[in-house]
Amino acid sequence: MRAMVIRQPGGYDAFEAADIADPVAGPGQVRIRVKSSSVNPLELKIRSGAVLAGPAFPAILNADVAGVVDQVGKGIKHFHIGDQVIGCAGGLKGNQGALADLMVVDARLITHAPDKLSLEEAGVLPLVFMTAWSALVERTNIQPGEKVLIQGGTGGVGHVAIQLAKARGAEVHTTVSSAEKAALARQLGADEVINYKEEAVSDYVQRLTGGKGYPVVFDTVGGRSLDDSFQAASLCGRIASINTRSSHDLSLMHGKNLTLHVVFRALPLLTGMDIESEPARLAALTQLVEEGKIKPLLAAERFSFRDVGRAHAYLESGQAIGKILLTHEGI
Repeated sequence: MRAMVIRQPGGYDAFEAADIADPVAGPGQVRIRVKSSSVNPLELKIRSGAVLAGPAFPAILNADVAGVVDQVGKGIKHFHIGDQVIGCAGGLKGNQGALADLMVVDARLITHAPDKLSLEEAGVLPLVFMTAWSALVERTNIQPGEKVLIQGGTGGVGHVAIQLAKARGAEVHTTVSSAEKAALARQLGADEVINYKEEAVSDYVQRLTGGKGYPVVFDTVGGRSLDDSFQAASLCGRIASINTRSSHDLSLMHGKNLTLHVVFRALPLLTGMDIESEPARLAALTQLVEEGKIKPLLAAERFSFRDVGRAHAYLESGQAIGKILLTHEGI
């Protein structure tokens, strides 16, 4: 088969097309003929060498996958050749990724693609949805009617988090950086939209919560945004963050008796921990998509697998709004 590989960490030009032996589905696995994938920040970190969590070199990156089952391993009963599937299933240590003609995956890491979206659209959702699900449902346990603040509402995780929180009955407030992003956040269902460049944290907390703060804050940005989250949270508030590779003064967190939940969604792939729960999370994604409560916000520019380096540059430029779609158009 053909694949886009990296032979060592590097810049955007680290990717090259290569011939790789066809993988074979073993027990508990299926093989997918890949149709599409998407770019996530973790892949940028692996490509650059900032995170040493990628597959063995020559490494095939990318966790999100959409495609068609073309081989079924021993013991698999619920997938058949020809099934359209999506999942978050590889691209990390021990698991080659989706930037290839074929990808072998643990069957627990995929699900049947929903009918309501095209296969390519559905394929950008697994990692960001399960990240938002872990943060908002499993960790902070949002409740109907609670005010939830989502930092970065039009990012890959943030745009799904808005929709998920609304589906769970929360009152959703979100921060954005421009009028264009504010309009998109409202379309996604946000009840209140805050331009953090124009309004201080203390001001919007006073305006929107009467100074009480938010019982739940989901930080999808990190850095200063996490400090802002401590300030925006209510007494005994619950904060979840997906970007905590930084140092912070925890005095305010201590003084407010806050809880901080760090979400690192790569752990099931890296360690096998809690992998038995992945099918239920994927089933929740499919159900919400079919109910029309979750849909992807796709970035304006799309790329083929051959152009994955340019896709990385696009994400790092900050110009992309939503998820970047990668399509298999020949490698």
